[in-house]
Amino acid sequence: MPETLSKELIELRERCNTFATETLLAPTDEAAARERVREESKRLGLFMMTQPKQFGGTEASQLELTVARETLYSHNAPYIDSVFGPSPGVLGGVEEPLKTTHLTALLNGEKRSSFGFTEPDDAPSPTSGKITGDTLIINGQKSYVTGGADADFINALVHIEDVGPSMVVIDTDLDGVIIDNRFSSLDGSHHAAFLFKDVKVPSSNIIGEPGKGLPRAMRQIGDTRLLFAAQASGYMIWVVNYLTAHLKSIDRSGEPRGNKDVVRWHYANTRIKAFAARSMLYRTSRIVDSGENAVNESMATKAFATEAVGEIIDTGIQLVGGTALVDTHPLVNLYKKVRAWRLAEGASDIIRLNIGRGILELDKGTI
Repeated sequence: MPETLSKELIELRERCNTFATETLLAPTDEAAARERVREESKRLGLFMMTQPKQFGGTEASQLELTVARETLYSHNAPYIDSVFGPSPGVLGGVEEPLKTTHLTALLNGEKRSSFGFTEPDDAPSPTSGKITGDTLIINGQKSYVTGGADADFINALVHIEDVGPSMVVIDTDLDGVIIDNRFSSLDGSHHAAFLFKDVKVPSSNIIGEPGKGLPRAMRQIGDTRLLFAAQASGYMIWVVNYLTAHLKSIDRSGEPRGNKDVVRWHYANTRIKAFAARSMLYRTSRIVDSGENAVNESMATKAFATEAVGEIIDTGIQLVGGTALVDTHPLVNLYKKVRAWRLAEGASDIIRLNIGRGILELDKGTI
């Protein structure tokens, strides 16, 4: 629980609170703000938390990342996406040549990566590859490449003939790599759909052990699920605090807005959901750091937290009233940011099915 943090984690939380107040929320133009955020983040040791030690990072624990992310997002501040350095993702631990050509370039900010996992429901076959000598020839399509609209390369799941599903680096400027569609999601992020037509990459672009790509991909998805949950938890704190101040303020009748029982009931429900979500998040983070299998717990936390934050924001809009429907209102902007999270890295319905399978078929998971 957040109430049982070590001295070091409490200091990290306070450092993030000060950073958010003095740097993230300080008014200035966007370009200058992002540069200032990165510089101050590096000075405070936040930027390196998501990076490997061999590249100068600190490889923070899951609990440390949870504390930092939740605290920063609890301020609902701009430019949070500039706080942490690029993480290796599925490229973690790769050997040469990918270590130099792509991982180092990614961590130094010289190249941008994307993640290609999802394929169209009506695709005749999964994205496939065939090794010929030292070359891997790839054909297929990905319907939703996360971050693909602006990426220099795609970390894509490819079913390689006689080998099995493997993660492969595909540079977006190669012949046969075709952007079929660029699109923005509700939260403003940019993605793309890709076609691959006889794309030739070196077989050394296979990430890790050939045929073991699915577990590697799922590890990244699992990490991202807890990232979403921590961000959602931070936003819940901000909304609850916002509602607390709003309901204590005086309306035209001269009474506090929170004096009505029906209002208090809905407000209390937001606090109950936030309390439950935060409890799940911190417990799961500790399970991850213990080294135990936390796949089911991460799925459960992600599903609950991303649903709860949407419900809390929706309740907040209802309690504030019509003014909260204006495009520039912070609750409207928050709703746009979080809605996609219930689909990202596994839709809530699919996650529930997988949790049931994990318990009933694999005997995995705790309560």
